[in-house]
Amino acid sequence: MTHPATAEALFGLSPLVVSLAIFVLTYAVIVTEKINRSVVALLGAGLMVFAGVLNQAEAFHGIDLNTISLLTGMMVIVAITQKSGVFQYVAIKAAKVVKADPWGLLVMLSLVTAVFSALLDNVTTVLLIAPVTLLITDALRIGPYPYLFSVIFASNIGGTATLIGDPPNIMIGSAAKLTFNDFLINVGPVAAVVMALMLIPIYFIWGRKLRAAPEDRALVMTFNERESITDARLLKQALFVIALVIAGFVFAHALGQEPGTIAMFGAALLLLLRVYDKKAEEQSHAIHHTFGEVEWITIFFFIGLFVVVAGIEKAGALELLAHKIVEWTGGNFTATAYTILWVSAVLSAVVDNIPFVATMIPVIQSMGNVFTPEQIDILWWALSLGACLGGNGTLVGASANLVVAGMAERAGQPVRFLPFMLMAFPLMLASIAVSSVYLWIRYL
Repeated sequence: MTHPATAEALFGLSPLVVSLAIFVLTYAVIVTEKINRSVVALLGAGLMVFAGVLNQAEAFHGIDLNTISLLTGMMVIVAITQKSGVFQYVAIKAAKVVKADPWGLLVMLSLVTAVFSALLDNVTTVLLIAPVTLLITDALRIGPYPYLFSVIFASNIGGTATLIGDPPNIMIGSAAKLTFNDFLINVGPVAAVVMALMLIPIYFIWGRKLRAAPEDRALVMTFNERESITDARLLKQALFVIALVIAGFVFAHALGQEPGTIAMFGAALLLLLRVYDKKAEEQSHAIHHTFGEVEWITIFFFIGLFVVVAGIEKAGALELLAHKIVEWTGGNFTATAYTILWVSAVLSAVVDNIPFVATMIPVIQSMGNVFTPEQIDILWWALSLGACLGGNGTLVGASANLVVAGMAERAGQPVRFLPFMLMAFPLMLASIAVSSVYLWIRYL
């Protein structure tokens, strides 16, 4: 099945075959980690265009500028905010609350990440939490990997709980006219259960082995968090802008604005507050330094990945899969709900969940003449749970995962694709199993 606009690709081959070959090759090279992932993604994007699957205009259209703008804007805000010392303050405070106990620290950071991801969005949350995590683990001289792993999981689980927590939920809510409270009531409870249950295997994998030397814990307990604030004026400016941005996210629908616009405007406003009273040369130096803090590897990886996924989407691969789901279930509602849940989860682990959700929305809407409105709502919850929780399956499954990986790499603590997937994918499947039980008990 090929898109009508694309009759043939390179050498007269089927666009579906060519696009899938490029997609598989791109992901295979990313998994090997022999070449930087941003380079591989951009090469894959170029191949989609040169092979005739997409033209340049279609490639640019496939890039989700809302996601790119959200990432870039929040990275700029975080880069400026961290100069005030506020992250060091939070790191010391968090460590002292749990008396610098390594396992208590992991639990606390996970819960804070989950709550913030539900109230803000998971990308913004990890931009704020990941630097704190790296600071604390460095001070305690313990490996940051279990903490970063837990932060990634918590961000996607927390983001599942609300309308604004994860991009797929924003898309579903918009298409189905579902409110913030609808998501909180229907998927919030299972997100809380999944978060609690996920801490159990993490404890048995890492928790029992986490140790910090008594002298390091004692040293951390002597830190004065107030001394971390090196620029009180900048802190006030940053907190003011962050509060405006958060309010913008919460009221984005009422304002008629996208999160990317809000984040970029917030970044521009904070840049203005940072440099307005400086000389021209000092302004240029400060802005160059700030832009240098942006995780451009992550940004360009997303740009390339969006184009690669746009290629298989245009060639009809995602549409073909969506229609196959309907055929496989034979119109049985329970089978349909579970198929949407599990297929969404597995695909969201390897393909960005945004184009898949965009493809599934009209498919579910078209089932309105087969199922009741109440049943259609249940299918929305299945799609939400599968797409959002499925993002935990691999490093490329969600934006938040890649942001954390980018920060860790810059800090000299890289999170590798294959080791992460081997640990994360089974835990992701366990979270989908919990979601299956939840759907059965509550709805089916």
